[in-house]
Amino acid sequence: MDVQLASSLAEMTIDMVSQPDVAQTLDTVVQNAVQATAADGAGVLLIRPGQVVQTAAASDEVVRRAEALQSACGEGPCLQAIWSHDTFLVRDTRADERWPRWAAGVAELGWRCILGVRLFTKQTTIGALNLFSQSVDAFDPDDVDVAEIFGQHASLALMAAQEDAGLRAAIGAKHLIGQAQGILMERYGIDADRAFAVLRRHSQDSNVKLRTVAEQVIETRRLPEQRTG
Repeated sequence: MDVQLASSLAEMTIDMVSQPDVAQTLDTVVQNAVQATAADGAGVLLIRPGQVVQTAAASDEVVRRAEALQSACGEGPCLQAIWSHDTFLVRDTRADERWPRWAAGVAELGWRCILGVRLFTKQTTIGALNLFSQSVDAFDPDDVDVAEIFGQHASLALMAAQEDAGLRAAIGAKHLIGQAQGILMERYGIDADRAFAVLRRHSQDSNVKLRTVAEQVIETRRLPEQRTG
C-alpha cells in the first residue's frame, strides 16, 4: 500500500469514527467506501437480533434494491461473506453461477461486478460491506485488498458507534428510572429501594420493559394499571 492511499484511509477512518450516531456513521462508511475503491456504489448489511440480516445503508436507491434482492433471495456474495467469514467476488453477474436467482436480478439492475467483504471484530461478525460496479471484472486484487482493509476500519467505527448508542440508551433509561423512583417516593412515602422494587415488580408482572414503566409513571404520576385476564 502506498503512502498516499494509507493517508487517505487514515483520514476516512477519522471521518467515520467522528460521526455523532450510528446512522451518520453508516452513511459515512458507504460514501468513503466508494471513494476508497473502484466501486460505483456501496451498501452495508448488518446482523440484527435473531440473526436477521438487514440493509442498514446504501449509497443510492439502486444499491438498496440490489441489497433487498439479496435478502429476498437468501443468497449472494454479501450474505456469504457474513456466514462464511470470507470475502467473495462476483466478476460478472451474467456469468457467475454460484447464486443464480440473485445474480439474474442484480444484473437487470445494471450491476455487473460485486464484492462482498465481511465486517467484523475479534468478538463478532457485524455484517458485510457490499461494493457494486457497473463494469465487468471491475475489482482487481489490489482493490480487494483495499476493500478488506477499509472494511476493518469501518468495522471498528461501526462497533464504536453502536457501543456509544447503547451507552447513551442505558444512561437515558437510568435517568428515567430515577425520575420515576422519585415520583413514587413522594406519592407513596417509600424509600428509593422500595420504589425501585415496585417498578421492577410491575415490569415483570406486566411483561413490559422497566424503561417503559418508568416513562408511564413520569407521564401519569402514578403506576399504570395492570391488565388482568
